[in-house]
This record gives sequence, C-alpha cells and structure tokens, in this order.
Amino acid sequence: MRKLPKTSGKSKNGQSPVIKSWCIAQITPDFLARTEAILELYAQPYDKTRPLVCFDEKSVELHADVRPPLPVASSKPKRVDYEYKRNGTRNVLLFLEPKAGQRHTLVTRRRTKHQWAYAMRYLVDVLYPGAVMIDVVLDNLNTHLAEVLIEIFGKAEADRILSRLTFHYTPLHSSWLNMAEIELSVMERQCLHRRLPDELTLATELIARERPRNDAQVKIRWKFST
Repeated sequence: MRKLPKTSGKSKNGQSPVIKSWCIAQITPDFLARTEAILELYAQPYDKTRPLVCFDEKSVELHADVRPPLPVASSKPKRVDYEYKRNGTRNVLLFLEPKAGQRHTLVTRRRTKHQWAYAMRYLVDVLYPGAVMIDVVLDNLNTHLAEVLIEIFGKAEADRILSRLTFHYTPLHSSWLNMAEIELSVMERQCLHRRLPDELTLATELIARERPRNDAQVKIRWKFST
C-alpha cells in the first residue's frame, strides 16, 4: 500500500489525535492477479524491441505573480508575494520507460479521451517507431480503453495503433503500482512546486528537467516483487 501524508487536528479537549491515511485496497483474486502480472513485467530483462512504458497524467494549475518577486539577497531567499493570478490549468502527460531511464512529457489544454488517444498514437509513431510491441502500464480511468481509439480514429487506424500496444492495468485503488507516479512526484518537487504563469513556461521547465535526467538515464529503485 502507498502511504499518504499524515494528517492530524485538535480535538475539543485540546489533544491532537494522529490519523494516518493509506490507499486501502480490497485484496481479491483479481487484485492479486493484476498485481503479480505487473510485478512480473517489471522483473523482466530490458528489451529495446519491446519497451515497457508507464503512463500517467497530472493536472497543473498555472499561477502568475501579481507583484514582482524580490530577488535573492545577502542571507535572504527569493521572496514572492502571497497573492497570485490564476491562469487556468494544463494537463501533463508522462511516458516513463523505467528500465531505460527515459521519460517524455506532453502538455495539453484538456484531459479527455481525445488527449489520451492522441498520446497513444504519439507513443507508437514518435517515441517508439521501431518497437515491435510496447507494454503500457496505466490506471483504470474510463478513457483508457481500446474502444476510445476506435471512436477517435476509426477502426483501421485504431487497429494499427493497437497492434503495437499491450495494456497492463493496475488493480483498482492501487495506482502506486504504476512507476510513473514516482516520476510525477519527483517532477512535482523539482519543477512544478513553484509558480508557472503559462503553458510555454510549463513546457520549457519540463523539457529542461527531462533532458539531463534522460542523458544520465536516471532509473527508479523499485523494491516490490512477487
């Protein structure tokens, strides 16, 4: 189970009860089967002709400064005013190839089945055009279905894309099995925690972060096994 941040609050008698939040899944035969299938997939040796790609999405709020920040000064950090301007949201699509230490991002204005369908075509035609088959680990969102590709692109084009994709769905309420969640957490701490005023700045920050990590082939220390 994935441990979430601990929360607590003052009760009427002044005491602070400790409450720990967890992803609590129902351990069913289906849960165990899906979990073991993904863990066995992670344990397989690297094969560049059949890459393993973990896919996930994250919504990002765009915030612009209302007043110019105060720059770093002697013994003082950069200071920003508490007030900011909301500039809407954008959706970040993440493709993580954990065994090769590669990641790629796309920024979209919306988060619908259309964006997912085009992301899958981008995965096949742009990111891995030479792959024989691509194993894709993803969650159970109702837009992550083969039928969506047929609806968006038509049967012939959807069949072409699907002929090179094998979907592996995480168990319900267990998206922590998707390694892309770890990369998104790192992305949050490294570049999404500060104010990003517009889509161009967001995309630029992601590219600037992505390139050195890919060059260094930064991988994830995955400790779970069957």
